[in-house]
Amino acid sequence: MSVLSRFVRAAAGVAVDVLRTQSRKGRSSSSRRGRPVPPAPADVTPEQVARQDGVREYSGRLPELIYEPRADGEADPGEVVWAWVPYEDDPNQGKDRPVLILAEHDGGLIGLQLTSKDHDRDAEQEARWGRYWVDVGSGGWDSQRRPSEARLDRVLWLAEDAVRREGAALDRSRFTDVLAALRAYRRGA
Repeated sequence: MSVLSRFVRAAAGVAVDVLRTQSRKGRSSSSRRGRPVPPAPADVTPEQVARQDGVREYSGRLPELIYEPRADGEADPGEVVWAWVPYEDDPNQGKDRPVLILAEHDGGLIGLQLTSKDHDRDAEQEARWGRYWVDVGSGGWDSQRRPSEARLDRVLWLAEDAVRREGAALDRSRFTDVLAALRAYRRGA
């Protein structure tokens, strides 16, 4: 990763932290779920946040999955948010990417990473590598409105403060389709 890329990512992280801090002014010091909201240090990069407490793979039993997006500035099931997601092969590196939130769980959120890359064309190759995808369509989480796919074989747990911004809500029928595909994948996996 170039020095310029690192600088841009660090600057973006600082900007997000400043905006979060400004939006929290006037609110109580706890989130809507009754847990304290830790201060966001300005000198921490998005990569460090993800490694410290932010995003990890989740292999446990899925909690109840219910569609309930709310226009409240918090990440809710059915919404697509942006978070720094570590790469599988090198958790010290990663990418800021959209994540479909499926549930609140264990003090954080359960979700599936999205991509705009079309894996229908290489589904056999992806399956050989153990990767399975389901189409979710396009939405406000992608500025170019490209069709997206959710990765079924890599369920993520995100700390609430790992969510960098909200993108949009998936419509209920697409959310239901993703849940059905996830359940079918997990039964067969």
